[in-house]
Amino acid sequence: MDKPSQLKPASWLVAAGRPSEPGQPLNTPLVPASNFILGKERAYARDGGTPTWEALEEIVGGLEAGRAVAFASGMAAVAAVFDQLPPGAVVVLPDDCYQGVVGLALVGAEKGRWSVQRLALEDTEGWIRACAEADLIWLESPSNPLLTVVDLAAIGSAPRKPGAILAVDNTFATPLNQQPLEFGATVSIQSVTKFIGGHSDLLGGIATTRDEALWQTLQKSRTLNGATPGTLEAFLAVRGARTLALRLQKAQENAQALAERLQQHPQVARVRYPGLPSHPTHAIAKRVLKGFGTIISFDLLGGAAEADALCRNVQLIRHATSLGGVESTMERRAAIPGQTHLPPSLLRLSVGIEDVEDLWADLEAALQAL
Repeated sequence: MDKPSQLKPASWLVAAGRPSEPGQPLNTPLVPASNFILGKERAYARDGGTPTWEALEEIVGGLEAGRAVAFASGMAAVAAVFDQLPPGAVVVLPDDCYQGVVGLALVGAEKGRWSVQRLALEDTEGWIRACAEADLIWLESPSNPLLTVVDLAAIGSAPRKPGAILAVDNTFATPLNQQPLEFGATVSIQSVTKFIGGHSDLLGGIATTRDEALWQTLQKSRTLNGATPGTLEAFLAVRGARTLALRLQKAQENAQALAERLQQHPQVARVRYPGLPSHPTHAIAKRVLKGFGTIISFDLLGGAAEADALCRNVQLIRHATSLGGVESTMERRAAIPGQTHLPPSLLRLSVGIEDVEDLWADLEAALQAL
């Protein structure tokens, strides 16, 4: 369906990607088909997709007012964007960046496909200069896991080198809190695995753009690299997306309350959450985000051993990686290879939709047990 201008995002999430003809099912069904009877455009799933993928693309594309291409994972979507680069391209990455993106970029640099530069996300002027010089400007906002919020309004409006791609990993914000294309980004990337799916039961990624030529080449990259989403995964992602607005609202309320309480706890050295006035990029977050998200990063006064103990002590909060599910999860990020820039005791907490008082009781008891 075409998105009516008066339809709010929460309504779009529920209404989009559904069959419309009489007699069809209310929900887009799971279509487990690789091959189709010849005679129409769709002949083979890897080339032409399935109705299940298309429902997901309609939902996310409409939220960002662009055209979306669904992938097998978030990293598959990332790789498709990197596939667009010419030989010898210049890539600029943030200093605080998802390690999968860093790893992909460094492997390409080692093979001579491009060169990689790193830049602090807070350096808005540096990013503006990079727009005029680089072939791929890769932003992540809020960043993982330091939660730096980028001034997309300033960077997105900066003059760019002809053919340059300004890509924004919008996973932490979701399309409900931030629409990078509205700020001038070339492409917005989401890990569907996280908030859009929302139930920690699928892998998926999606890239959205308003550039018709880029949309077509992203589709081509998906086809030639075999990075197509699984039909079951796409079905689960569509079902998860229906409740994104409700889940995000509740989890954000929980995150704000927990961040404020953690900030006052005597065993917590520092709390990073864009909704706190003490956060370094709080002022930018108020300008560019519609909500502050569900991720909190906090440092303990102790070191790595105390942080690991806290992860073992919690009961309701799960000690697990990844994020964006209905359940709260927590991990010590510096334990992950390649995260040497992080404080040893930094914990990333993905706040879910549980009762906030139960979450706080769990955290408080675990902190007291240290």
